[in-house]
Amino acid sequence: MKKNPIYNKLKGLALVTLLSPVSALFFTSCGDFLEIEPQDKIVLEKFWNEKADVDNVLVGCYSALQTENVISRMMMWGEFRSDNCEKGLNTQDNVNLQRVLNENIDASNGYTSWNEFYGVINRCNTVLLYAPQVAAKDPAYTEGELRATIAEAKAIRALCYFYLIRTFRDVPFVTEAYTDDGQEMAIEATPFATVLDALIADLEEVKDDAVRRYPSTKALYQTGRITQQAIWAMLCEMYLWKQDYQNCVKYADMIIDAKTDYYKEKYAGRILDKDGRLNGFPLELSQSQYRDYEFGNDYDRLFVRTNYAENMESGSSDEIIFELVFVNNAGYHRNLAVNNFFGNGRVPQGTVAPAGYLGYDKSASENVFSNLDVRYYENIVAMGDKNFRVNKFVNQLVSVDVSDASNPKAIQTGMYPEKENTANWIIYRLTDIMLLKAEALTEMGTDGSDELKEAFKLVQAVNNRALCESKLTKSLSAGAYTTKVKMQQLVLDERQRELMFEGKRWYDLVRRSMRDGNTNKLVECMGNKTLDNASVALHRLRKMDAMYWPYNLEEMRVNTKLVQNPAFGSGENGSFATN
Repeated sequence: MKKNPIYNKLKGLALVTLLSPVSALFFTSCGDFLEIEPQDKIVLEKFWNEKADVDNVLVGCYSALQTENVISRMMMWGEFRSDNCEKGLNTQDNVNLQRVLNENIDASNGYTSWNEFYGVINRCNTVLLYAPQVAAKDPAYTEGELRATIAEAKAIRALCYFYLIRTFRDVPFVTEAYTDDGQEMAIEATPFATVLDALIADLEEVKDDAVRRYPSTKALYQTGRITQQAIWAMLCEMYLWKQDYQNCVKYADMIIDAKTDYYKEKYAGRILDKDGRLNGFPLELSQSQYRDYEFGNDYDRLFVRTNYAENMESGSSDEIIFELVFVNNAGYHRNLAVNNFFGNGRVPQGTVAPAGYLGYDKSASENVFSNLDVRYYENIVAMGDKNFRVNKFVNQLVSVDVSDASNPKAIQTGMYPEKENTANWIIYRLTDIMLLKAEALTEMGTDGSDELKEAFKLVQAVNNRALCESKLTKSLSAGAYTTKVKMQQLVLDERQRELMFEGKRWYDLVRRSMRDGNTNKLVECMGNKTLDNASVALHRLRKMDAMYWPYNLEEMRVNTKLVQNPAFGSGENGSFATN
């Protein structure tokens, strides 16, 4: 029987990758078993005996998510095909990347490989298999701790599958651990909707068992590990993809209410949102002590952090719900995907660049950003005429001087050195959830309805926070967005502005296409970017199937039960089907 390459990656993963750099961040002991015999001699019977064993494998799941191969796919699958990204510097040295940016993907492209995600899934399945057995042996492993472990493992597994189905649509769905080579690895792909329903059911079952809040002495845990709010965020987005808008709004409200209560407790005695620009929502502006003509601190708190293993109390922005945490200590993971794709101190311009149309052009009648939107400067740096580089996650300090409102000046300093990027990779943050709620409300509403008015307030708050004005003059006008069609466009545009380069844009366009039943909006947006053969690429994207990725050829050779995405023909010659 042919061996699936996934299996070779899965076999023994739970044992041979325990001692990851991130393990020291979360746990101080890795278990006495390490003193008994070398790691490559460990066998299952000698390993799963105490809670520390379970903890180490669980932390290994986070370590695996931090790897360059995983984060590069989060970026590639969720962002690089979109209208946000074009070829950057030396992109020709990475043919697979160049083809993704040019919408010329085939089944031989290395970025179609999903092995690393299934590796994380199998780690989670292994924890779910052995944790109850360990709890039966170790009296110190309480029932509540076991339930929290199960919630955490199921949530990480669900997150991986959520990436997979949004990217490939139908995928092999495995919920049991692979622990020996006798298990069958060739399985059919499970339909998107079936997997999505299973993920939702899993999270609904465990959501109340997850950790609610970690102590202040472990502040990095609060955003760097799965919590109850992280599960709520996943459910919020999953229900939106399911087009169950009521439940999407329900979980968004739970997060917004929890953040509001936390802010009131943390900042007791202070007037939050004193000028009302945030419409009462608990965003970072609420904590600003001073705003006059220099802006950007609110976003620095989101994207600029230096985490040290010896200082676990620093934490991240209160807006962050879940992120992959990188620690600025020797021996820990670095965010190599961002370093390579977006640039670094030695090579400021990365292999991926902002699409040219995103650059602010004063002569243009319509821009993605206004010149007083701080997010433009947080996201983009002009390198010359129609030549830009990505700024988000690359520069450590950004501020905007608007003492001359007609000519804002950005101060962008402190690029991460080459191979030393420690920017956290954000999975969920509050404004993302607010805009997911706005999207759901818009779909629930009709022209002039209360749902549309509520959705507008959410979008307006996010937009107002970004304006470089001490007194608002350019706030969005409610009167301009009273129809459902205009609100749909506003929400889509605001998500692009707020979440640019965070691995969200392509998925937003795919979700819109699924709802519309056609790719017209996706094709319209893709027409804004520069493509080497635009007419061919846009014609391909007229097919609904084409917005998903093909199965990797090697995967199909060993898993004969996979049936290639019809938009890519057989996949053998890398071409799209012609009809």
